[in-house]
This record gives sequence, structure tokens and C-alpha cells, in this order.
Amino acid sequence: MSEPNNVLFNTANLTDSAVIYDKFSKAEQQFSVQKDKTFYITTPIYYPSGKLQLGNTYTTVLADAAARYHRLLGEQVHFLTGTDEHGLKIQQKAEAAGTSEIAYLDGMAKQIKDLWQLMDISYDDFIRTTEERHEKAVQKIFNTLFEKGDIYKGEYEGWYSVSDEEYFTESQLAEVYHDDAGKMIGGKAPSGHEVELVKEEAYFFKMSKYADWLLDYYKTHPEFIQPEARMNEMINNFIAPGLEDLAVTRTAVDWGIPVPGDEKHVIYVWIDALSNYITALGYDSDNTDLFDKFWPANVQLVGKEIVRFHTIYWPIMLHALGLELPKSVIGHGWLVMKDGKMSKSKGNVIYPEVLEARYGLDAVRYYLLRAMPFGNDGVFTPEDFVARVNFDLANDLGNLLNRTVAMINKYEHGVVPELHTGKTDFDEDLVRTVEDAIADYNRYFQDMRTADALESVWTIIRRANKYIDETQPWVLAKDDTQKVVLSNVMAHLAAALRVVAVLLQPVLTQAPKKIYEQLGFTYPENGVRIAGLTFGKLPTGGTVVKKGEPIFPRQDVTEEVAFISGLVSKDTKGKGRAAKEAAKQAANEAPQEPKRDLITYDDFAKVEILAAKIVAGELVDKSEKLLKFTLDDGSGKPRQILSGIRKWYPNPEVLVGKTVAIVANMKPRKMAGEVSEGMILSAEKNDIVTVTILPDTIVAGSGIE
Repeated sequence: MSEPNNVLFNTANLTDSAVIYDKFSKAEQQFSVQKDKTFYITTPIYYPSGKLQLGNTYTTVLADAAARYHRLLGEQVHFLTGTDEHGLKIQQKAEAAGTSEIAYLDGMAKQIKDLWQLMDISYDDFIRTTEERHEKAVQKIFNTLFEKGDIYKGEYEGWYSVSDEEYFTESQLAEVYHDDAGKMIGGKAPSGHEVELVKEEAYFFKMSKYADWLLDYYKTHPEFIQPEARMNEMINNFIAPGLEDLAVTRTAVDWGIPVPGDEKHVIYVWIDALSNYITALGYDSDNTDLFDKFWPANVQLVGKEIVRFHTIYWPIMLHALGLELPKSVIGHGWLVMKDGKMSKSKGNVIYPEVLEARYGLDAVRYYLLRAMPFGNDGVFTPEDFVARVNFDLANDLGNLLNRTVAMINKYEHGVVPELHTGKTDFDEDLVRTVEDAIADYNRYFQDMRTADALESVWTIIRRANKYIDETQPWVLAKDDTQKVVLSNVMAHLAAALRVVAVLLQPVLTQAPKKIYEQLGFTYPENGVRIAGLTFGKLPTGGTVVKKGEPIFPRQDVTEEVAFISGLVSKDTKGKGRAAKEAAKQAANEAPQEPKRDLITYDDFAKVEILAAKIVAGELVDKSEKLLKFTLDDGSGKPRQILSGIRKWYPNPEVLVGKTVAIVANMKPRKMAGEVSEGMILSAEKNDIVTVTILPDTIVAGSGIE
């Protein structure tokens, strides 16, 4: 059963259906195939000083999903990633390993490429800044800027972080050290790394010359920096105080690209690293075909910690070269743990390879793209990861597929019937829901809002599951006069699942094909086009599998939470197995809980528990224990709740955007000068407190019983 090309569905004797499906064809009209349109997307090039973790992986998986989406629209796509391979830290790493810089880098580049292959990353080019194509182009760029007078030689003295490859002023440091006389002797960068005083001859780029131009560009191109709050941060923190000229070479480092004609200087990280986005396309080379075709980039993805370099230094460099700027730079948030950003020193790092080996590729990709809110930080917890796999993938999607395949086998002899409409009172609403969801999905994916796009897909899944309960196929099957209606119900379920499979292709690279195969549809080698997707294009006549295997097996919550918790350790080797055994032993040896007084149902009914979304969070100045949250409880009026969880959530912003359970009818009380209007529910065990985070699908204001 192949994908039809232009046929909407089998129209024999179905004039009523044609009217209905034409009515809901807005998704097809809005997103037709655009073969001549190009889409260029980049990730930051990763610094290969250590193993990449789950947070790094998010950036690349997000870029990959966008690249796949635009290919499925019929666009010509170029997707670039790579490694930033120069600098003092690389030199030190190679020396510590007892090898040459390039030998060390070859091993690290292979490790990163192997990870991207495991994660099914469909990049078109992987650039290494030690490649000749890049180094030659960077030297040309440096000469061009020098000859224009935008680069000059001077002397620089400043506080330098080797780990960050960056200079800092005293005001930019997170911590400053002084001697007894009050003289500054050191400090820590915002990253937590130590800085040292460096004085050396250097070439400088005249950033200050372009400050006014950059501000004007921001004003006339508000879409350039996303989310918009990042633009205000750049202006207030870096441009308004006065944009300083930028040191772009170093003499204290050997491992870098030499300045032409002044080889004791090597070109410093930002001209070197940032230029990769154009050197990879052949800028100023003998073959500029890719550059002419794909520049300017449509989207450049970066973590929020390097937004400054990509939205201040990079656009000024491009402008000075006379080049167009990227259409959009998106500075996404971090995937953090409850105790802050993932860090090897904290021992809270999760590596994607381990999760992929245990739960499968699609589960990991789904979690990353569903759990991360656009522009904000996302909090990784073992409980949330397992809940996503169980509730979203195994329960919602998996059960819909299993029930549909089983019913088509039982009621239709395994053959997908033709699609009609108007046979039940629920058909039109299902079709409308699907078509609206397709339109929403396309709008969100165009803006890189994958969590919202996936919510649109789950709107279809939930509506299809409800459609089964509404139409009650098991009842229809008992009445021979309802045979046509029953067949139509099966066709509607198959059609909904087909749309779900197509929309999931950019995110899940394996499950869509499995869904097609279980439904007896032929899955094209290059996937099914999203452009022109509508509910009605249902292949018919194929045979579903006799017994569908679950594409997402349900996980044992206790066992899997223990396993993932065991990974969050400085030494991850064998910790997963140890944690499971420890959990089992602790359960067997746990002392008996003291007997508690029982309450009646009437007692419990007095407590009003609601779902509420956290829209803001901050520290309470007058308390070392309290956090202050603003929540949307569905009433239309913001609710303020204080919670004594600061010890476990020192950064309250990690909870912003999360849906939580609250006790809504507690008498307001005043603490530390602030009023608290309820309680956020959390779990506590062994002095570890975890906020109860609900699935995003639960609407704010929903009652919990």
C-alpha cells in the first residue's frame, strides 16, 4: 500500500466526503512543496576537550530535527556541525595525553562523529577548524579586515580563563580575589573557572566602531536574536556599558592559525571559530557554489552562554566583510539537573550513549525535544524521563497503535478499509482536530518550537484515543447494519495514525517507519513529505501485521529511576547496576513505617488539588530556605506560592514552564514578608525533595483527585 501522490482518497461514491476534506485542507494549501527554497542551519562547533554530554547533544538533535523537517517540505537543506580545534586548552590536553595536538584531536573528532551517528544526526558537513580549507580562509578574512583598518596592533592586559578561551574585565567576573592591601590578584569567570592575569602584544578588532550600527540592526531586525529576551540582555549587559575593542590574536599560544606575515601571533578563537559557518561553504575560495546558494544562514543554534559572541562579535565581523547576517540566531537554554548545570566537577553528568542503549534512540530524541521549553532551561530528572517514555510513548502512542491494529485484524480481516466521512457524529471533529494540529505543528516547527510542535501531535493522539471510546467499535461489531460505520471508524483511526507517523519523522527516526509497517503501508526510502499532508490521503487495501509488537515498551518506574539515578555520579561505571541492587536491598531492609491515622474520603475531599503552571520563580531575599513562584492556576489571576525548597532548587528558573500540583484552598499565610496562597506538592525521601512535575498535557486549573 504505497503513498498516493495527488489522490486525496478513494472518491468512489463519496461526494459528501470531498466537501468535508476540502473544507479542512488548509495545511496542504499553506505548506506546499518548495523545491527551490534553501535552508541552512548550523550548530556551534564543539570544543573537543572532553566527552559530550546530554546537554550538548540537545543542540545537535534540535538542529537535526529542523533539517529533517525542512527536507520533508521539499527544501534544499544544508546542515553544518563540527569541532573548534585550536587554543591553549587543546595544547595542554595533548601534552597531558603524551601525544601531538592533531593526534589527540583526531581521536576526539572520531568520538564526536560516532556519537552523532548513534543519535542519527543527518549533517551534510562536519568541519574541523584544523582543516586546510578553514585555515586558509581565516587568514584571508584576517588580512581583509586588517587592510580595511578594522584590525590594528596594540598591547592587551586582562584576566584570562584558559578553560573558556576568553578575557574578562573585573566587573564581568563572578568572583574577585584581593590581597591584604586590596589589590586584585585573581578571580573566577562566570563559568566557575579560574582566571589569570595576561599581558601580551595583540591585534585588536575595532568592535567599538560598529556599536551604533549593531543597535540599529537590532531595532530593524527584531527576529535576529531569539528568544527576544536575549536581545535585551546583549544591549543592557554588553553594548550599553560601552563595547570595547576585541583582542583577536595571542602570542602565548602556539596551537592556532598564524597571522600572515607576523607568525608569532596566532588568530584568537572568535575570528577563527566563528568564521567556520562561512568557510565550510567555501567563502572566498576557488569554489563558492555552496556559499552563493546557502548564505545567509536561516538559523544558527547556540547555547545561551555563547549568545554574546554570535550576536555581537559575529554580526560585526560579517558587516565589516560586507556580508549579509544570519536571519536568526537562537540562544537556547540549558538542560540542567536539579542542582544546576550539568558538570563533571559536580558529578551530575548524563551521557546520551547510556540512555540510548537502554531505552532506544527515539526515546532519547523525543525526551530532548519535548522536555526542553523554547529559550528556557529544562530540568532533567530520572522521574520525568521515565514518565515521558511511559505516558507519552508507551501509553498514548503505543496503545493507540496496538488497539488500532488489533481491531482492524478483528473486524476487517486485517485489511485497512477505504476512508469515508460523516458516518458517525464524531468524524468531523476528529478530522478538524487533525487538520488544525497539522497547521499548528508546521507553525511551531518553523519557529523551532519542538515541544509545542510535539504537543500538537499528541493532540491528535489523544483525540484519536477518545474517538475509540466515543464510537465504541466493540458495540458496532455486534450489529450487522453498522458494518460500514465500523469500517469507517477503522479507516479514521488508521488515517490519524498515518498523520501522526508523518509528523513525528523529524523527531523520531525509527518509530514512523514501524507505524507504517504495522499498518501495512509502504514507507518511502526518504520518508513521507510533510508538505501537503492532510488527513484524507489514506492508502487502502494493505494488510496490517497480525500482532503488532509494542514500539515503546512500558518501563518499570522504580527500577528505571534507580538506574538513571545511578548514572548521575562522578564515576558512572557500574553505578546503574549498583543503584538497582542497592534500591532492592534498601527496600527489603527498610524499617516499618509507624502506623498513621487513617482519614475518610470526606476528609480528603476538603483538599482542593489543582494543576498549575509555574510562570516565574525567584529567591526570597529575607529567607535562606524559601523560593517565590508565580503560577497560572487556570483562574485568569496569577497565584503566588512560597516553597521551602531552596536547598534542592537553588536556581528556581529551572522550574519555570513546568506544570505542578498545588493545594489551592489553603488559607493564605505570610512568610518573610511575602504572602503564600497555597502549597506546591513534592516528594521527600532521605532528605531529597523532588517537586511533583505533571505532564505538559494537563491543562492549568485541572482538578486532581
